[in-house]
Amino acid sequence: MSTAAKDSRTASSRTLNARTLVERAIDDFLRHLGRRNASKHTIKAYAGDLDCFAAYIGASDWKTIDHIAIRGFLSHLYDKGLSKTSVARALAAVRSLYRWLAQEGVVEQNPAKLISTPRLPKKLPRVPTIEEMNSVLEGKMPEVASFPERDRLMFELLYGCGIRNSELVGIDLNDISLSNEAILIRGKGKKERYVPFGASVLAALSVYLPWRQQLLATLKATQNRTSATSTCTSALLINQRGGRLTTRSVGRIVKRISVAKGLSPEVHPHTLRHAFGTHMLEEGADLRAIQELLGHERLATTQRYTQLSVKHVMNVYDQTHPRAK
Repeated sequence: MSTAAKDSRTASSRTLNARTLVERAIDDFLRHLGRRNASKHTIKAYAGDLDCFAAYIGASDWKTIDHIAIRGFLSHLYDKGLSKTSVARALAAVRSLYRWLAQEGVVEQNPAKLISTPRLPKKLPRVPTIEEMNSVLEGKMPEVASFPERDRLMFELLYGCGIRNSELVGIDLNDISLSNEAILIRGKGKKERYVPFGASVLAALSVYLPWRQQLLATLKATQNRTSATSTCTSALLINQRGGRLTTRSVGRIVKRISVAKGLSPEVHPHTLRHAFGTHMLEEGADLRAIQELLGHERLATTQRYTQLSVKHVMNVYDQTHPRAK
């Protein structure tokens, strides 16, 4: 082996050894999450929070990291100006790390369990009314819509099916069953579910798909002449270059069109999902059915996403209580 190769191998070994015990465990834990098909967003969030934890803990070993040390870490995050929501997420990441360490036999107990989660405000974002959503979806798309046919379908799917932004951009053409009027949705943790769609989504699809085909044909002809980057022919929603639409692009488009249609600048794709659940509940849908449609594992999650309006509560009381009739 040459001297240069030996030096390179020695340097790599030093770099590996320089990683602390906690850092190496975090690397293994994140790889474990990847094998368990955890979402990219979850892994990215955990990686950021646990990197901060490792930097704070330093070269400590697991025996010396107790609940007091973890409380110190949370105080450190508050001192950096992080919100209660961010601190709660960091604590959840540390708890998950310790659960995995216990499963692997590295630790015997989870000191993070001794720490209460920061009390978070129960403020729910304002959901557009049914009338406001109808005003957005009826009539022409505003001039700010760069691809009106696609953007209308995007709104119809987000509000009409209650799907997540990440689920929306992951839809392929083959996932749509026109005969059954249902879409195969790949949710968190690669879990699949079928979500029905109605006449409005079907109408938006019938308008968009020919435009999509025409755009791809034009781009393909251009690429044959210029050797440009290939397009994505499997994705339902594509950008003007033929690539799969990203969640960030969806967020920008939803906000731009919502504002142009008179909605709050705080509207984002998840607002439309929230509106889906809220409006179905107000119109009398069963909470369990909404849970299934939204793809929630726990009913409690659905209850947080749906707002019981005063109007709905009063209607239920008037219709069901014997002394109200």
